[in-house]
Amino acid sequence: MQTNGLASAKKIVTGEDYVNSLRNREITLYLFGEKISELVDHPMIRPSINAVAETYDLALREPELASVISPFTGERISRFLHVCTDVKDLVHQNKMQRKLGQLTGTCFQRCVGMDAFNALYSVTYEIDEARDTSYHKRLKSFITLTHRYNYVIGGAMTDVKGDRRLPPHQQADPDLYVHISKRTDDGVYITGAKAHQTGCLNSHWLLVMPTTRLGIEDKEYAIVGAIPVETKGITYIYGRQSCDTRSMEGGTLDVGNAQFGGQEAMIIFDNVFIPNEYIFMDGETEFASMLVERFTSYHRRSYVCKSGVGDVLIGAAATVAEYNGVPRASHIKDKLVEMTHLNETVYATGIASSYQGFATRSGAFICDDMLANVCKHHVTKMPYEISRLAQDLAGGLVVTMPSEKDLNHPEIGALLKKYLKAKEDVNTEDRMRILRLIENMTLGRNAVGYLTESLHGAGSPQAQRIQIGRQMQLEYKKRLAKILAGIDIEEKDSTAEEVAGYFARVFEM
Repeated sequence: MQTNGLASAKKIVTGEDYVNSLRNREITLYLFGEKISELVDHPMIRPSINAVAETYDLALREPELASVISPFTGERISRFLHVCTDVKDLVHQNKMQRKLGQLTGTCFQRCVGMDAFNALYSVTYEIDEARDTSYHKRLKSFITLTHRYNYVIGGAMTDVKGDRRLPPHQQADPDLYVHISKRTDDGVYITGAKAHQTGCLNSHWLLVMPTTRLGIEDKEYAIVGAIPVETKGITYIYGRQSCDTRSMEGGTLDVGNAQFGGQEAMIIFDNVFIPNEYIFMDGETEFASMLVERFTSYHRRSYVCKSGVGDVLIGAAATVAEYNGVPRASHIKDKLVEMTHLNETVYATGIASSYQGFATRSGAFICDDMLANVCKHHVTKMPYEISRLAQDLAGGLVVTMPSEKDLNHPEIGALLKKYLKAKEDVNTEDRMRILRLIENMTLGRNAVGYLTESLHGAGSPQAQRIQIGRQMQLEYKKRLAKILAGIDIEEKDSTAEEVAGYFARVFEM
């Protein structure tokens, strides 16, 4: 396997270390139909790299929040690489995610890898219990490797899926789900594609996982493995984002958030090799749904990061109201209160899911699945309403404002400074900048992470409704109502006992 120097890499500590670790890699990457030789300095890609770099710098500034001592190496590592072993770990993940959302105003791209590690830790343990395999030992060895160098891990789960009516093995083209295309004594080769892959090019390793529950006929699709990002046979095609070319125009005003951005790409695997030591599932179809459900439980709870981004947008809306001279108007204050209420609801359900976490048989802690799905379901709606209210407070200028080049023009620039001025003591350019930030977050480049990703990431709304429906415990709740209403019930009710046991466990925490 080609690792292109990863094994000899230095441990990444600072954001600058991280940026340098991405240089000079042999990656096949296309953007606008052109092959990109060095992604680090590309103006459209660099803001997404900066967002990941901030995760390292935050760990230096606030080590208790964003880093931990590795149980495998004894050294301090990013919290994004840590397998949670108690409720405190789960909660600290959420607090770190909100903080990073506040600092970057965008997606910082590391939650998928973090949630994949945590899900795989317990699932590989239980596969080994049932099938006498050695996946868990392999995974711990791989985790140790990532801790040694403090790598960024990307999780590759979402297949392109083809005809949604059909399972993987019935697709007209077998490559529409990633699958094993060849086997050798040393490992397997995979072929297929993963879509919407957040931060994949900014990672050092990819964890490839199945995207759905699988039947026995889908055995070749039940593959989980780790691959260096620059492995031979992988092609990356960078995704478009609204207003993305503004970052290539020069200047800092029109882009809205010049420093930070998100990243998505399509990953195409063409007979890509995974050696046995990095394979963590191979054909155990009965565990695919467990992996998907545990991963999505972690990941849907991880959407508390949107509350941090929401903090920025609420601040921008309050600032533009101040710049317009109306911060004390009752309807302005009421809208800011509503935005805050929605934003805190997202955070509350996510962190409550963590506080109600519990141990799996492996010792890894997992969050409460019901509340994780409630959190993510809120996220599919509430950022849209927060964004609507932000645009309401910003006014029509948020979408009709002239450009930075017009503002700096020797003739018309003075006219813009005169006629776009609002409150007398506020610089016109400052007003334009805060309007561009609101545009960036609600319509532009970072609306990708705050809005559409909030809708579809970690499963679209119906996926959460299905999980909520499975866990709403109607039989238990009906029993409660019947008891209070004086209706006779059976003495033995196993469903109620199981649910009561669940609540007993929760209330003990």
